[in-house]
Amino acid sequence: MPSFRDRFLTPQVARAITSPSAILVTAAGASAAILLSLGLPGIVLLGAGAFAARVLASVPRNSARPRISPKSLIDPWQSLMVGILDARKRYRSALKAMQTGPLKERLGELGERLESGVDEAWTIAQAGNQLSLGRKQINSDTITAELQQAQTTAHTGRSDQTIQALQAQLSSAQRLDSTIGDTYDQLRLLDARIDEMVTRTVELSVSQATTDDLGGLGAEVDSIVNDMEALRQAVEETQGHEPEGEEPEEPQLGTSSGSV
Repeated sequence: MPSFRDRFLTPQVARAITSPSAILVTAAGASAAILLSLGLPGIVLLGAGAFAARVLASVPRNSARPRISPKSLIDPWQSLMVGILDARKRYRSALKAMQTGPLKERLGELGERLESGVDEAWTIAQAGNQLSLGRKQINSDTITAELQQAQTTAHTGRSDQTIQALQAQLSSAQRLDSTIGDTYDQLRLLDARIDEMVTRTVELSVSQATTDDLGGLGAEVDSIVNDMEALRQAVEETQGHEPEGEEPEEPQLGTSSGSV
């Protein structure tokens, strides 16, 4: 979790310190002191207090990130999250080893976006894990055998209902298989794109690069995070609003890696 110092020493706070609004707030505080006849010490105190309040309001909040525990998942979700966390670790290491400067500052900002993407990936992996656990409770082989037996016996009103119930169970299993497969494939692709982005970052960190050499790295990070958010929303909607007897729609994501 970022310290107060790290959150204070950010471009956002620097812009707030030199912004016209900070100057106006300071002037307003000083004017109030004059109206109240507080004298020079009061003018300085209220003006400085108003300025400090404006600057502190611009400090990013220290929101707690979710605790990510890949061991709580089954494969393939566990392996995916281990890979994503490894990429994040490599990004952090590359950033830490860089000399202070505009490039490190910019990559630090991209790192914050990457952290959001990792959080989204964790939510997706947990949802996929739940789908996989649910799928394990459906024994398709047993259901298929029971269905074949029911279809070979004399048909009655009750046997027809049994056949429909068994067919519905198989349909549910097929929909789960489709959703799990689609979710895994798309999350695996996003994992590969994160690896590509981190590799590019490591290259920049060990070369004599400048912010001009970032190319489309910023746009790629934004694309990855946006696609993570879209996939997470699609999985949540599938879990909560899957129409009975219908195939869930496959989430449509922009999967091109873009320029780096």
